[in-house]
This record gives sequence, structure tokens and C-alpha cells, in this order.
Amino acid sequence: MIVSFLRSAGVAALVAGGMASAAIPAQAEPLTMRGTVSAADWRAYSDRFVAPTGRVIDDGNGGISHSEGQGYGLLLAFAADDRAGFERIWSFTRTELMLRDDGLAVWSWQPTAPHVRDTNNASDGDLLIAYALAEAGWAWSEPAYLKAATAIATMLGKKTVVDDRNRVLMLPGVDGFSRAVRPDGPVVNLSYWIFEALPVMAQLAPATNWQGLAKSGLSLLRQAQFGAEHLPTDWISVEGKQVEPAAGFDPVFGYNAVRIPLYIMRAGISDAALLAPYEKAWLGPGKPGPAVINVKTNAIESPLDEPGYRILAAALACVRDGTPVPADLKTFAPTLYYPSTLHLLSLSFLAERRAECL
Repeated sequence: MIVSFLRSAGVAALVAGGMASAAIPAQAEPLTMRGTVSAADWRAYSDRFVAPTGRVIDDGNGGISHSEGQGYGLLLAFAADDRAGFERIWSFTRTELMLRDDGLAVWSWQPTAPHVRDTNNASDGDLLIAYALAEAGWAWSEPAYLKAATAIATMLGKKTVVDDRNRVLMLPGVDGFSRAVRPDGPVVNLSYWIFEALPVMAQLAPATNWQGLAKSGLSLLRQAQFGAEHLPTDWISVEGKQVEPAAGFDPVFGYNAVRIPLYIMRAGISDAALLAPYEKAWLGPGKPGPAVINVKTNAIESPLDEPGYRILAAALACVRDGTPVPADLKTFAPTLYYPSTLHLLSLSFLAERRAECL
């Protein structure tokens, strides 16, 4: 399949319309990913977290599976160029999670019956699944993957991408986050803006305003800078003119938001101002690196010192000033599902874009 200009141009093509030129982030060519995860690293990850059925197991969360994990698994299998592994993960995803009438995935699958106890979706999981299917479909010339990716992208746009007071938002799920159902709604999660995937969605489902979504994500990241470290919380209310930590959620820069700078870097967005809060919080003198931080008390609630979290700061240091990645982070050894996933995504990015730091 011929790749369109929109996919090649990336996020810059999406945000170009209507923004001052100084606000447009520089955008590298899209990640190719294929072959950027070694067979040995993928085998270690897959042996630990992927069941023979293709179920990606979150061993830090009661052994459940979720659409995010299935999407990450698909993306990493593609990065390792493992077609058989990819198909196995997609088979489980298709048969066990794609149960909603609208064609989106249920967000959670429990290892004990009943396996599905909440049929709401998670928009980042759907986005990751569609993104991985599209990239695999193009690379491996597999029309069935592209057809499935298009169906998911189309419905994701219809169901979760909304126009709200002259701003385009992605609701975290179809149910429970809109202005109509929450006093502080809409509530969003900025780690659900996977910027590298948005140009692909724009090609798959052009009826949705993915350009507006990319612009709103960048704008919200500039606004959602809370506490002494100027960091976003995991869950944010955009009900009023000023964004605020959402009610009913811990006011923390936590396990969700910690991946935001990785998504910025993987998208090739080089706007220093967007990365500055993370650089200051993680790399400044006396800073502990990634941590769960309460933005109201400014207290560190939990240091995130596993390799999969520490490499996020190392990748940021590489991007910002070419600092080599510490030797102990260059090799992959599984710990828990989530930090291990971030570790491989970071190594994949560095191998493709910043090999001089490895």
C-alpha cells in the first residue's frame, strides 16, 4: 500500500492548520519500529507476559489483561518482526475483548469467570490496537489487519473524539467521562494522547478531526502543569477555562502520566517547552528521577526506580543533550508488565532514533 503524505508527515502535518508557526513542534519521520526490538528481548518479554493464547498478562495488577496491554503487545510483536506472535495476540484480542456492539474493545479481562465484568472501553487501548494493526498491515501486506484497524479507528473517532467548547477531546472511555455525566466533566487522561498514532488514525478514518485532537493534546499539556514541578495529573478536568485535577481521583502525577514524555519523544516532537517539566522533575540537581508525585502537597508518594521507569529519564536526557544511556538500562530483563513494556518501547525508540546514546 502506498503510504500517504499525511502518515509520512506525522504530527506536524496534523497541527499545522491554524497554529502560529512558533507553536508547531518539529516532527521527525514516523517510527518504522519493525526490527527495533531484538528477538532475545522480545522472547524474554513474551515468555514472561504473553500466554500461549496471546493474552498479555499484567502481573502487577492481579494477572488481568486489558486492551492497553493487548495493544502494547501487538506493537512490540511488530517491533520484533514476529508475525506469529502478533497474530496470536490479535487472535485473543479479537475473540475475548472485541465484544462490544460498536466494535471497540472492552477494557479489562479477568483470569477468573466471568472474564468481562465491565464492558466500557479504554480509548488508549483501542488506539494502540488500531495503530499496531495498521503498521503491521502495511509492513506485512495483510489487508485483514488494515480492515480491522480502519473499523476500530472509525468507531473510536465516532464514539470518543468529541467537540467540546471549541476544543477536540478524546474521552478516556465511551461511558463515564463526558460533560453530561460528570459535574467536572469532561475528564481526560493526557497519557491517552498517543501522538505518534494520530497521523495513522487520520489516514484510516479521515472523517474524525485528528488534527484538532493533536492540537488540543499539545495545548492541554501546556496548561496542565500543577504543583511545584509543573506536572500533569493522571486525570484532569477540562470543565472550565482552567484545567484542574479531576475530582474523585488522587491528585498525582502517577503511573499513567509518567509515559507522557515517552509519547512526546516517540512522536518526534522536539518542543523543548513540552519536555521541560519532566526534565526539571527528573534530571535536575538532587532529583530522584521518575516518581509518583502529589501535585497538591508536592510530596513524592512513591519512587519509580525499576529499570523500565528509569530509562524514561535516560531517554529524555539523551534527547535533550545526548547523554549516553547508563549501561544497566541498555539491556532488558523483565520485572513487572508495565515498566517492562515501557523499557522495550524506550529501547525501540532509542535504537531507531538515538542509537548514539546506546
